[in-house]
Amino acid sequence: MKLKRQFYNRATLDVAKDLLGKNLVHYINGERLVGKIVEVEAYIGAIDKAAHSYNNKITERTKVMFGPPGYAYVYLIYGMYNCMNVVTQMEGEAAAVLIRAVEPIEGINIMAHNRYGKSIEELTKKQIINLTSGPGKLCMAMDITKLNNSMDLCGDILWIEDSNENSIFEVVTTTRVNIDYAEEAIDFPWRFYIKDNPFISKK
Repeated sequence: MKLKRQFYNRATLDVAKDLLGKNLVHYINGERLVGKIVEVEAYIGAIDKAAHSYNNKITERTKVMFGPPGYAYVYLIYGMYNCMNVVTQMEGEAAAVLIRAVEPIEGINIMAHNRYGKSIEELTKKQIINLTSGPGKLCMAMDITKLNNSMDLCGDILWIEDSNENSIFEVVTTTRVNIDYAEEAIDFPWRFYIKDNPFISKK
């Protein structure tokens, strides 16, 4: 079942943890590309020097973070890689959850072609593990681009849904990665991942 708006209209840290185990779905060219969310990071603009919207800074890029919850915030890093975030909390409060890694579930052959230009049968075990084990990797594999920025996650193109699995897993809470510039925010324990999942971005 597709997650409803009220799921996202909550405290960002709660949404982040609850996203684990849910399925990210991109319906494109008549195909469902699906990845189980296994790793996330929370960003809360009002207090978080790692957030693009720190100190409630509104720019053309960050304005979607101030909008209604349940929308996609997709941005480019290093001029090369897209990263997908989920806007959270009530409208006017700039906050989002970065999807850091997913486990491929459906459309895996398409993901393999998107990432490597090969079929899944041609990939090594290491390439399969690296298919979606990072924010840029999963966006490339699932064909999530700046065209998906500001997209309603309650719509019919890009959304998050409950998994059919009733899996029980342990959540690891730790600090975020690649935010060395963020001063005290470096130490915020706002990264969450499913323990022992092979697709997380960094052990």
